[in-house]
This record gives sequence, structure tokens and C-alpha cells, in this order.
Amino acid sequence: MNLILLGPPGAGKGTQAALLSQRLRIPHVASGDLFREAMEKGTGWGKRAQSYMERGVLVPDEVTNAMIEERLKEPDCVPGVILDGFPRTIEQARALEGILAERGRKIDRVLLIQVSEGTLIERLSGRRTCRRCQANYHLLFNPPQEEGVCDKCGGDLYQRSDDKEETVRRRFRVYVEETAPLIDYYRRQGLLTEIDGEQGIESVQGKILLALSLSP
Repeated sequence: MNLILLGPPGAGKGTQAALLSQRLRIPHVASGDLFREAMEKGTGWGKRAQSYMERGVLVPDEVTNAMIEERLKEPDCVPGVILDGFPRTIEQARALEGILAERGRKIDRVLLIQVSEGTLIERLSGRRTCRRCQANYHLLFNPPQEEGVCDKCGGDLYQRSDDKEETVRRRFRVYVEETAPLIDYYRRQGLLTEIDGEQGIESVQGKILLALSLSP
């Protein structure tokens, strides 16, 4: 099964994708994680992606498509994949269709998680990430046992620059202007299912499973 999760930054795509990955036993591929890993390694693609992400704007299709294609070639993606954060534009969607078609595959379902701008600011401004193992926390919803310290590895927790309120608002505007047209694109193909992302994690997951004709 090949799935796409759509929605603005902070809609809960990563959390829902991780749960789905466990349930379906297929990998969760997040474009943001691919970018950060490439930046940490200092690869050519990573350096190019970093210059755009630091400004809170979308990474160009050329860079994003190449990194996604490389990831989808890996063996663990053969049974299927859950894409989170990609595609973000119609051009990327068409590129993805070509990448999958070369392997005799297609997108089975597109899940749109709907969340308001106010909710996104509350969610993202409270996020903290471990510098060492990249584990994620939230000051309100999933706080660490000790403030500023990762429960898993003891690493320092920090607020990513793209989680600050000003950047969140800019990212939301970018999403509306450049990514929202995908909603109509996939709706016309009969692939889109809208999910109310304002609800709790378990409730949202249950609706997603029902949309995939799976028992909660």
C-alpha cells in the first residue's frame, strides 16, 4: 500500500504516519527527516536543502524529488510506503507518479489531516527535539521527565527554528499558497479522504484506519 499524508506543518502527519507504519509494516518516509539527515552528513543535497529550510520556504522540486527517488529505491520500500511531507506541489505529485510507475506502482490513498492555524501554533511552539537521537517531545502534550533532557538518551532538547511562532505562520502561508492545490488535484482523482486533525491521536488514527478499510 502506497499512502500520502497531506496537511499543514504540525497537523500530526508524523505521529499518524508512525502509527500506520507499525500497523501496516511499511516504512514512514518523511521528507523533513531526509533533509535533516542529509544536512547532518553535509551532503551536496543536504547543503542545498538547508539554505531553503532556514528561511522557512519550500525546498526546490529538483532537490526534493531526487532525495525521495533515492529513498524509494531502497528494499524496505518495496511492499509500500507512507509519504509524509511529500509531495507538496502538483509538480512533485506528477514526479512521484512517474517514479512509482517505473516500478509498476501507484498511490492508493491520500489522507488530508485538517487543522486550524491557531491549533498549529500551539502545537509547534511547544515542540522540542533531542540533539542526539532526534526524539520529539512537547511541553504540553508529551513533556520529558526532566525539563530539557531526552528520556531516551539523555541528550539536550532544543526548539527547532522552524517551530518558532513567526516561522510557523510563514510556513502555514506557504502551505496554503503552494500546497493546498494538491487537495483538488487528488480529489479529482478520487484518492482524497479528509480527516479532522483537531481530535486526539487515537481518534484521528481510528478515522484513518476506517478510510483504509481497516479495523481500528
